[in-house]
Amino acid sequence: MKKGRPYYYIREMKWINGKPKVTSQIYLGSVDTMLKRLKDAESRGKPLKVASRQFGSLFLLNELEKELDTIGIIDGIVSRGVRETGPGIGEYFFYAWVNRLIAPRSKRALSDWYKHTAIQEIRPVDLSELTSQRYWDKWERLSEDDIEKIGEAFFSKVWEQQPLPAECLLFDTTNYYTFMNSRTDSELCQRGHNKAGRHSLRQVGLALLVDRNTHLPLYYKAYEGNRHDSKLFRQVVDELFGVMCGFNQTKQRLTVVFDKGMNSDDGIHSIDDHTRIHFITTYSPYYIEELAGIDLKVLSPLDIRKNKERSAEDRILVYRTRSDLWGQERTLIVTYNPRTARKRAYTFEKKLESIRENLLEYRRRYKEQRPHWRNSESIVDRYHRDCEKLHISSRYYNLEFSDTDDTPDMSFRKDVYQVTKAEKLFGRNVIVTDNHDWRTSEIVQLSLDRYGIENQFRSSKSKDHVRLNPFYHWTDSKIRCHLLTCAIALTVLRLLELRVNRSRNEKDRLSGKTILEEMSNLDSVWLWYSDKRKPERMIEAPMKTQSEVLKSFGWEIIDGGVLQECVR
Repeated sequence: MKKGRPYYYIREMKWINGKPKVTSQIYLGSVDTMLKRLKDAESRGKPLKVASRQFGSLFLLNELEKELDTIGIIDGIVSRGVRETGPGIGEYFFYAWVNRLIAPRSKRALSDWYKHTAIQEIRPVDLSELTSQRYWDKWERLSEDDIEKIGEAFFSKVWEQQPLPAECLLFDTTNYYTFMNSRTDSELCQRGHNKAGRHSLRQVGLALLVDRNTHLPLYYKAYEGNRHDSKLFRQVVDELFGVMCGFNQTKQRLTVVFDKGMNSDDGIHSIDDHTRIHFITTYSPYYIEELAGIDLKVLSPLDIRKNKERSAEDRILVYRTRSDLWGQERTLIVTYNPRTARKRAYTFEKKLESIRENLLEYRRRYKEQRPHWRNSESIVDRYHRDCEKLHISSRYYNLEFSDTDDTPDMSFRKDVYQVTKAEKLFGRNVIVTDNHDWRTSEIVQLSLDRYGIENQFRSSKSKDHVRLNPFYHWTDSKIRCHLLTCAIALTVLRLLELRVNRSRNEKDRLSGKTILEEMSNLDSVWLWYSDKRKPERMIEAPMKTQSEVLKSFGWEIIDGGVLQECVR
């Protein structure tokens, strides 16, 4: 009773240490207040209308945008035009890379996709401005130099947030096919060896530099589709040195890890000229068959993570030596992987059998003198083309043709020497480095860690997220903008993984794909009631993983569907 008026509570009491104590208390209010709440609840009933919008993944990416400020970076380099209206160029890039991460769409379908999301609650935008034509107009204002400056500023911003200095970096390349017409003028889109097997299509190359520890992209380079990796490496090697030395704040040496496709005299000599820069690369065992094919008895097991997970017969074996390569003494490590050797042997045998079946058919048709099968040279050409399709050398079979009593005959036999010679190198790899003082296990492990950059390329080609290819832009300027968008998306995806997995065990870590898919199912819900003109908004009750992801960003959803910052 207060001033003669009753106020009601629901109170729970328990006996503690022989005395009654209040353990919980909920205030209900006066009689009038309780009566009003009861009437409001009875009159409200069920909502008249309910609408849900995709919220969770958009919210997380917007939180990362606040830290990275890609919009500010881009607008600081390419300022708004005098008569320019609508979102700035930075916002156009933001809405593009967010879409690439969640559900990649063409620029024509971008506006319709955003209509079904909670973008207006997170970062309001006039969706009528997000058209393919408007993207064309905005991106037309960016020069190649502007795009390079944006990339440099963005990756510098990313690296500022990383506490560890870069000590070892991974460099590799890939390519993406396009559907550009052959008559369309383009310096970037050229025909070359496509890694997806689409050799008939024009393609664009992409080089990527990734930190070995965090797997974060730190540099990217778009290049012509017909340029060889080694020529590209020679061109960008000075840029790589600038990037690596810029990100590394200590005086310790840096090591770049790359694949044998980058090897060239000029490229290696450029690294030799930099006292702080060292390298680890692979070398084709076919160029040093005597060393690569050394007896397995000489090789010994290696103390690395992968071997600890394998049985004794499947462990990687190594042999270390020194030899002159590219004009200087290098440390060479020959490795033998039994699992890889068995896979190679199985595939090799299947290819040889496939060629043998083809040759049997060729011999039959040649004997019968069928049309187009009467010329021995054309049959040899067919055999070489078959080998090329199977990515196998033509030296494993010897073909012979003879005409006895005017009867054409063809024979073939397997070259046992060449086959045995090839089989001896199965599972073998040669690692080359100028880090002579490093332990063998360190060198091999760093070479194996190239999977970090390969995972980035797989993500860029994923159908669910990023999906860089195939792209349908048909001018070099728009292709460069698209590649910049996807490079930002790749980096943000990795940042998302690092943030969420920071406090997780290695076995419980989530991939960027899983995080985005989980959070895409967390919706923002709007409820319309008869007693109110404006709808009420609440966030869906999160699942366990969704709650943990939100908590890693400092947010939580409390009772009533309210999103708020975690109390620290």
